[in-house]
Amino acid sequence: MKKFLVVVDMQNDFIDGALGTKEAVAIVPAVTGKIRSYEPDCIYATRDTHGEDYLRTREGEKLPVPHCVYGTKGWEVRREVAQAMPEAVYVDKPVFGSAKLPVLLRERLEKEGIREEETQIELVGLCTDICVVSNAILLKTFFPKARIVVDASCCAGVTPKTHRAALETMRMCQIDVCSDREGKGE
Repeated sequence: MKKFLVVVDMQNDFIDGALGTKEAVAIVPAVTGKIRSYEPDCIYATRDTHGEDYLRTREGEKLPVPHCVYGTKGWEVRREVAQAMPEAVYVDKPVFGSAKLPVLLRERLEKEGIREEETQIELVGLCTDICVVSNAILLKTFFPKARIVVDASCCAGVTPKTHRAALETMRMCQIDVCSDREGKGE
């Protein structure tokens, strides 16, 4: 089984910045531990990426809190997380789910001759109820034969309640949800 890790939006603004939470701060050590359990070249990381015009976008109208503006400290991946994954492939995304991520993974599988059914893609990061669930469902759609896993202990939502709701949604979509650092599943 070829295993890939997707680290979703572990950026300063989501951890202790503009949209930070104590739950997001709390998962940082678990996420860095999870990263270290993967082959360095099998890690992909998304970054929520907005421009100075964020408040004039559809998302900005619904969430009027400027965050993850390209080039700012809030946009940067948390230092200890970034240091744990020096070979990660970064994917900047202007919306919740990345259309580019599954394309990059598909190219990698084809290049290396890896069959989809022999692939596991695990997701960790922020926010469970927005970007993690969006990317998990996109990956499940693009890779229906692969095992898609989300480690709940390495994710945090906007609130604990919406975190749990997103985990249940992913379970209903046949995404394996685990709460350990080995991705065994619940």
